[in-house]
Amino acid sequence: MDSQPEQSPSLEDCLKLLEGERDEQRLAGLFLVTKFCKGDDNASLRRVYNAVGFHFLDRLLRTGMGKGSVGGSGADNRDAYLKLSITVLAALCRVPEIASSEDMNLKIPLILEIMSKDSGLSVLEECYEFLYLVSTASEDGALTLYESGGMKVLASQISTFSDDSHLMEVASKLVMLILSKLSLDVIANDYLFELSVIVSTMARPFAVLQNSLKFELLHLLCTIISLKYLAPLHDALRVMPNGRWSYYMRDGIAAILHSRVAPAERLEALMLAETMVTILGGQWLLGQVNLPHKEDLVPVDRFLLLVLEQSRVEVAVLLNDLAYLKYEASKNCSSTAETIFLKQRNVAIAFSLMEKIIKLISDTGGNEGDLIDESTLTNVIRALNETISVVLEYLQDAKEHGQRKGDDLLASVRIVGSYLAEAPFACKEKVEELLEYMLSIEGEDEQSPFYSICFLLPMLCQITMKIEGCNALASSGGHKAVMECLIKLIGLDNHMVENDSSVFLACDTIMNLLLKKEHVRLSLDESTYVHLLKALACWTEDTEDPSVIMMASSICALIFDFTSEKALLTHPNFDGGSLNVLSRLIARSLASGGQDMSEDTNADADLLEIVNAGYSRWAPRFPHIRAEVER
Repeated sequence: MDSQPEQSPSLEDCLKLLEGERDEQRLAGLFLVTKFCKGDDNASLRRVYNAVGFHFLDRLLRTGMGKGSVGGSGADNRDAYLKLSITVLAALCRVPEIASSEDMNLKIPLILEIMSKDSGLSVLEECYEFLYLVSTASEDGALTLYESGGMKVLASQISTFSDDSHLMEVASKLVMLILSKLSLDVIANDYLFELSVIVSTMARPFAVLQNSLKFELLHLLCTIISLKYLAPLHDALRVMPNGRWSYYMRDGIAAILHSRVAPAERLEALMLAETMVTILGGQWLLGQVNLPHKEDLVPVDRFLLLVLEQSRVEVAVLLNDLAYLKYEASKNCSSTAETIFLKQRNVAIAFSLMEKIIKLISDTGGNEGDLIDESTLTNVIRALNETISVVLEYLQDAKEHGQRKGDDLLASVRIVGSYLAEAPFACKEKVEELLEYMLSIEGEDEQSPFYSICFLLPMLCQITMKIEGCNALASSGGHKAVMECLIKLIGLDNHMVENDSSVFLACDTIMNLLLKKEHVRLSLDESTYVHLLKALACWTEDTEDPSVIMMASSICALIFDFTSEKALLTHPNFDGGSLNVLSRLIARSLASGGQDMSEDTNADADLLEIVNAGYSRWAPRFPHIRAEVER
């Protein structure tokens, strides 16, 4: 007689066991659940959960942890119970309403405790799946994960995961989830070391993977390290013992910039590159790159060229888009305003990266010089010239539309100023045509031009060493803008910038103009130089710095050629107190000529000569100063 085929247990059989009175029945039912319940069968999983109940699952998990007992034999089968409970919990949490329950949320600390005690856990993947499902299912989930020490557990384990593993993918998603729910400065304050470990560990899979996880890691890394105010995190990354993380970053960025990717991903790669230069300096751009599917290493200077070329393209596209949105598109659309803001932010990132490249190129006479070959250097200069020409056209467009205020315009002046500081006569005709306009540009929060002038000072200081440059500045009225900038730099509210190089650049520019007054069409406005004299008096009243004393007295000596003591004292904005301070200033500077000069003071010999020559010309018109000198 043939035997009847053995019948497989059905869901109903499983549910009967789960609803049994004895723990042994429920355990048997749970073992069956793991055999035939599919992950996407939410209806069956919901019935299973309702049948077994949360309290038995809780007891089973705690028994597996050694904190309770099931069926009176917890200690004998602890590992099996732990594995079973975690597997079932992870399966059940595929049902959103179960994952979002308060009961499951309260299990997060227990799962983290289990993971922290045994990183080699056989159900580690199920632990991560449970954490992800529960943390994403409710608003409180991510906060519970964070407050229960999730960052510490994640940081301690991700280095053990293979680059292309599911665990690496889920771990990165958990980190992104926490970052999306909490302020990064709070996280950095609580888990600075863990953040630095996560960055340095995630850099490798970011470099080697060629799937969608690469772009998730790009976003993750960019989110963590691209905020400028997180200086402590940047400091921690600089001293990470695994220095190869920065090489992996370069490889990953290069792979993305070499590929056809979406504009948003290309911009994120450039943002990450800009932050890496901020952290490690421009030399980071000069390094060999390993690209997928290429056996040979890419030469050390090609990455620099790649980043610059991509930045150049982004600047051209973004500025073109901005010009259209600002001057041609509809002004009555809120989405247009938001788009303009995003594009302004993005172009600022590209500008910042190009500024860092300009600084690197200006240092090529040092150790980096032999790392950049001549053809690469030529290509870099060509790309920079093209970019500056595009930026100047953007400024020309803004000028024609009567626009003088905007952070995008100020950023444009900054990048122009950075380049012209190194190549002061580049785009000469266009720069002279736009000089007056550029000096008048204000940032969104400025009440009058200031930063635009500061950005152009290195170039102005260099071009005014020649008469032609002085005429170009004076004919545009730029000398007044520079004087007003200096007044702000050294005024009563700005003592903190006393040692800023901008102060001495402004002083040198003014000196260059005044020394060439016989050859330059220079018109000095009385109110401007009176305010400047008062500011110089305030700046030097309590200083003992010989460089400040000599620079200020030299400018005063040249300005006194245009006026007299009587004229100054009759001016409503000048008083006897300021004259007394300036008298002592001139006397102190002249007295320094009779002292033994150190090597540093010798550098001020030319300034002393200017003061001496000026004093001999105007001393009869300034009896108060002469009396102070002769005392």
